[in-house]
Amino acid sequence: MASTKKSSPRVALVTGGNRGIGFEVCKALAAKGLSVVLGARNRELGDAAANVLGVKAVWLDVTHRSSVEAVMKAIGPVDVLVNNAGVYPAGTVLDAKGDAWRAAFETNFFGALSLCRAFVPAMMDRGYGRVVNVSSGYGSFAEGLDGPAPYSLSKALLNALTLKLSSEVRGDVKVNSACPGWVKTRMGGPGADVSAEDAADTIVWLATLPASGPSGGFFRRRKRIAW
Repeated sequence: MASTKKSSPRVALVTGGNRGIGFEVCKALAAKGLSVVLGARNRELGDAAANVLGVKAVWLDVTHRSSVEAVMKAIGPVDVLVNNAGVYPAGTVLDAKGDAWRAAFETNFFGALSLCRAFVPAMMDRGYGRVVNVSSGYGSFAEGLDGPAPYSLSKALLNALTLKLSSEVRGDVKVNSACPGWVKTRMGGPGADVSAEDAADTIVWLATLPASGPSGGFFRRRKRIAW
């Protein structure tokens, strides 16, 4: 008699998942049948968002290695990693404060790097993984590195991480960056022209790519854009 045992759903970890783009990514991935883990720096807000979506919440501050290690122990390997947590400090190269530079790089780059180093090796061991780094056109050399200097340079480094890591992974493991556009969130403000739900679309698409899908690319509205 053929076995009727169902395979376990793939596990997705989304950082900064309690609001905005991250919340919509969690919602969409859960709707596709993935077992979603919503990472949030604020425990109360994370739990509240997870309760609305019916997913699991974990406290996760991507800037603290101990927090990342605690999440690894709590949830085990993941199949999909969405590095969505980010900050948007203001300032130019010459006038941005030291705290702005540290906040941008610790969260937007080193946070993503820490999560990749924590979870990607097991993806390669199991032969499957999807990593999506939520970046920005402000991090594109081709688009002029516009925007506040700490933010744009940290996102440029995140794009470089995407390209470098994609050349190092093996098996059906894909690493891509996504530019969600100017999004109506607390970060983007009410004047933005993209809804959080629409912004999540490209991220979710990259997070669920088939084996024939791309890796090592930068995408906006599901189309490859220049670094």
